[in-house]
Formats: sequence, C-alpha cells, structure tokens
Amino acid sequence: MTAVVTYREALNQAMREEMRRDDRVFLIGEEVGYYQGAFKVSKGFVEEFGPQRVLDTPITEAGFTGLAIGAAMAGLRPIVELMTFNFGILAMDQIVNNAAKIRYMSGGQLSVPLVIRGPGSAAHQLAAQHSQSLEAWFCHVPGLKVVAPATPRDAKGLLKAAVRDDNPVIFIEAQLLYGTKGDVPDGEEIIPIGQAEVKRMGQDVTVVAYSKMLLVALEAAQEAANQGIDSEVIDLRTLKPLDVATIVRSVRKTGRLIIVEEGWRFAGLGAQIAESVYSQAFYALDQPIVRVTGEEVPMPYSRNLEDLAIPDRARVSAAITRMVRR
Repeated sequence: MTAVVTYREALNQAMREEMRRDDRVFLIGEEVGYYQGAFKVSKGFVEEFGPQRVLDTPITEAGFTGLAIGAAMAGLRPIVELMTFNFGILAMDQIVNNAAKIRYMSGGQLSVPLVIRGPGSAAHQLAAQHSQSLEAWFCHVPGLKVVAPATPRDAKGLLKAAVRDDNPVIFIEAQLLYGTKGDVPDGEEIIPIGQAEVKRMGQDVTVVAYSKMLLVALEAAQEAANQGIDSEVIDLRTLKPLDVATIVRSVRKTGRLIIVEEGWRFAGLGAQIAESVYSQAFYALDQPIVRVTGEEVPMPYSRNLEDLAIPDRARVSAAITRMVRR
C-alpha cells in the first residue's frame, strides 16, 4: 500500500519514525521547535518529543553544528537542520575539518553519525546569497556522504538510511520540492545510500539528473518522446558515493549521455560524472558527453534573468534533440 504525500511530509515522517525508533536521535537547528522549522518540516515534533530532543538554537551555524558533532562523537545521532545550505558556509570549518575527518584522524576509534539537512539550490527570487547549489563543494571532501533526493519516496527512504549511517551525511533538499507530491509506501522502506535509479527507461539517449533537475529532465524526456526520441532518465539520488555503474550500463545501451545540473559548470558535479564515464565507457559513446548546467553567474534577483540562469525543460529538450538528430 502507498499514500500520496508531499516531500515535506515524507521528511517529517522519516525523522519522526527514526526518533521514535531510537532515543539517541535528536533534531537541532534554528526554529526547528516551536516554529516547527522554517519550512514546517518538523511540524509537531516539539509537542511529541519535547525541547530536550528538538532544540531551538541561536543564529550560529558553526556553534550548533559543532555541538552536534560533539554529541555524535559521544554516541548520539543528531539531525542538524540548516535553514538553507547557503548558511552552511558558516559551518564549513566544522563540517570539513571535524565531521569529515574525525573517524580517519582517530584511526576508527570515533565516528560521527550525523545528518546535516535543509534546503539547497534556487527557489524563486531569493537572489545571489540564498540561491546557490553547493553540493559539489561537499562532494569534494573525503569522509562526507552527499544525498539529494528528488521525490517524496526517495526523500523518506534516504533520510532514514542517513540517520542510521555511522558517517556524516549531507542531505540536500531543494526548496521548490517541499510541496511536490508522490507515492510513499506504507511501513518502513530504507533506500540504500549510493544507489541511483532509472526513473524512465529508454534506448536513444541517457539523461542523468538529481534533485529538482530530475523533474526538468523527465519533462524534457516527455517532450522529446513527442518527436520520437526515447530517453532514459537516471536519478542519481546519492551524489557521493556516486553510482557510476548504473550510468555506465545505460550509456553502453544508448551510446549518448547528457548531464543536467543546476550548479555552476566549472568544477561541477557533472564534470566528475563525465570523467567517470569517459574512463569506463569511452568506446560505448557515439558522441561527446553534453552538460546542461546553471550559468556561471551569481543568481540574479530579477525573475526573467533567474529563469535564464537555471536549466529548464526547453534547454534540456533542445540538448536531447540536437544530440539524437545530429
């Protein structure tokens, strides 16, 4: 049995179930308690679990992230909510130099079972400082796992897996996905970290995307289908560790690859994906890999310029058509 729930509700369910299952799990962040989270993901939590397990903090990302790292080292399993991953920049020293390295530097004596979650990428007219896709930063750091689900089902199953993982997990939720709906199975479903999923089967071209760009890719694939082009769409779900094997299997079938990402092109995640495919499936490719990315600019505030800076259905559909019809 399944139920149709929003992305927001799926995250709420995952955290609630994990906090009921394991009293070591707690939630900490700005306004997560009595305000119920900036995006209402923690609605009802303080009433059920109390202020000792749902902790409202001052506006100090470095402070409460460091506190959570210490709690994880001591045996608890914190979930840190960032009001936006743009504010995670303020906690990068804690994330990169402590959370990611302590297990290695202690020779495995200490672990940091920590989830850092919250909205990333652009919403609508939040301007340059609140619209950044920073996932490539986190993927660059050894010791961190990075997850970016696109659907309610994946959001719930992957968040439950992240809470149970003994390593720090960066869990990025696109703000514009919170209100989207999808089927979520009743009962417990754990989706393993590190496994991509083929969301649409096809023969002509492979399109790889993640987070809200998956929805764009699926729309573009449907538009291309109207022209007789059969696209296979892969949702990465996990960005690190990257499921290269699923991508390579698809590329060996289609001979073509398009990578869609909202982030900036230079040193973006798509560059790593392309390198991995070139090194493992170069002779399966009929054409060079194409990347559809965000523009190399700070995000404009003006809505028409913002729309131009972010990949959309038309750009992805055009890339598919050009590649297949070439």
